[in-house]
Amino acid sequence: MMKTRRFLFIPVILLSACASQNDMSYVQGEVSQLKQESQVIKQQSAGSYSEITQYREEVASLRGTVDQLQYDYRASMKRLDMEDSLLVRKTNDFESRIARIEQYLGIESDGTGKSLPPRVMPPPPASSTSGSAPGNAADQPKGPSSGAMQGANSPATGEALINEGLIKMKKLDFAGARDNFTAFMTGNPKSPKVADAQFYLAETYYNEKWYEKAILEYQVVIARYTKSLKRPAALYKQGLSFTRIGDEANAKARFKDVVNLYPQSPEAKLAQKSLEKK
Repeated sequence: MMKTRRFLFIPVILLSACASQNDMSYVQGEVSQLKQESQVIKQQSAGSYSEITQYREEVASLRGTVDQLQYDYRASMKRLDMEDSLLVRKTNDFESRIARIEQYLGIESDGTGKSLPPRVMPPPPASSTSGSAPGNAADQPKGPSSGAMQGANSPATGEALINEGLIKMKKLDFAGARDNFTAFMTGNPKSPKVADAQFYLAETYYNEKWYEKAILEYQVVIARYTKSLKRPAALYKQGLSFTRIGDEANAKARFKDVVNLYPQSPEAKLAQKSLEKK
């Protein structure tokens, strides 16, 4: 009987052993699966960490860019403020200089802040007689021989002064050229070449880019020597001078004066081209 019971326990033991092995296999499978899942999670975590690190670097780069942009913006604003201040000063300076020129030329304002162009008188009709101006005889010395000698010598001396002044202009010696032209006008006030000397005097300032002074000197030719052949050129060059200082209203007025008063002159063609560009 006892032997029979022992044999009955053997299958139970074998079954228990089989169950334990199955449990172990199951557990090992679960552990293996957990290891795989853990490995996957680690890989995903590593990828996420890499992405986060990249995002941090990009954010840092963006912050640096924003800081640089802010710095550049502040620097640009400072520079613009300085440039604006300089422009205001230059504008005020130009306005004061133009006002002085307008006052000298007798230019009036139309009440809106814009200057009315100066009125230019047309050239007088050509005289049929070519004698000397009235009163010239009274101004001549009483001695006939002395007057003849003065009339013979003065033009030659004057022409030499003008020619020498033109040579100095070509050599860019504008101050020396002005001395020559001024000396000629002082020594030969009634010479027909005075208008030429005055025009060349204005040209020296124009070539030096002292346009305000050139405007004033051209105006002397325009207003005083109305019969001079240099008057159309003086009008045109005065218009160019106004353009150089940014006074387009007076520049257009001068170009129109050339076209209207001297339509057949070479300067009229140049003035018309200048008007077409504006």
